Amino acid sequence: MLLKKIIPVLLCIFCYAWLLPVNAGNCNHTDSLPASTNIITLSAPLHFFADPMVSCDSNIAVIPFTRSGNLILIKASADSMEGNFILDTGAPGLVLNLTYFRDYPTITTTGGDVGGGITGTAAGSDQVQVDRLSFGPVHYSRLDADRVNLGHLEKSRNVKILGLLGVQLFSRFEMIIDYEQSLIYFHLIGRKEANSYQSEQLNDPSSYNVFPITVIENKLLITAQMAGRKLKFLIDTGAESNVLDSRLPNRIFENNVRVTGRVTLSGTGSGKTEALAGDLNNLELGELKISSLPVIVTNLEKMCTAYDRCLDGMLGFDFLSLHKIGFNFVKRKMYIWK
Repeated sequence: MLLKKIIPVLLCIFCYAWLLPVNAGNCNHTDSLPASTNIITLSAPLHFFADPMVSCDSNIAVIPFTRSGNLILIKASADSMEGNFILDTGAPGLVLNLTYFRDYPTITTTGGDVGGGITGTAAGSDQVQVDRLSFGPVHYSRLDADRVNLGHLEKSRNVKILGLLGVQLFSRFEMIIDYEQSLIYFHLIGRKEANSYQSEQLNDPSSYNVFPITVIENKLLITAQMAGRKLKFLIDTGAESNVLDSRLPNRIFENNVRVTGRVTLSGTGSGKTEALAGDLNNLELGELKISSLPVIVTNLEKMCTAYDRCLDGMLGFDFLSLHKIGFNFVKRKMYIWK
């Protein structure tokens, strides 16, 4: 098939992106592709040994966010450092920028270059510990974090970036993202309410769909179908676009992917590379049928190593922002409002 023949062989674990400042959070008792795009996932195998110790001034918090491009940014503080963090479900846990945390003692290190990216290898990471991480009324104590160099990304946009907030931080939460209102609703689910808690926003079952999700080694995954084949997608709030693996069978691409051009991808390496851009048709999540989504097509072979399993694609902003969307990490459910 023509599409399969013209897809270039690309390096393919994706990148950190560039950010803008945001406003501080508050606590309340309420329950077509650009010429260049960024996709945030952490390419190196990182080290997260135990669930973080978390507390909240109120079990329910409403955190405002802003966006840089299609990325969610919230203000958070790690010990004495306060600034911009990306909400990134493509990262396994807390990731800190070496530039601002270089004086922290190292717990472990990978050394050398690790993983890989669409534009080259990523520098080795090491692990440190912060005494306190906070955003809004949510607080973490003695939290392990991986430290990587994000300096070249800051330089490209001239914006201070402290790090990424990944999946492990939310393992005890329900999180509802309202892109239209630029708000995130967090509820810290206590052990006694693990099976019973449900947000007031979910009181009307006819207003949303429910989908099972899988959390494996702090990776947020969902199963979809296309052309009669089950596909495993990473749900990644750090991806500005959706991604499909170019190695999938021809029947996936025939009548389901329409190539419209090329897009430049920026990665953890210092360079850039091109991938195919187009429209993805006929994706199904349970009974939800999605007629068309923007998509980037590229080779995801390297992700098999970095994630210890092969993925068929990633669902990013172009999918997540279609409707209000929520995740219950305790019950392992995803909610999409109609």
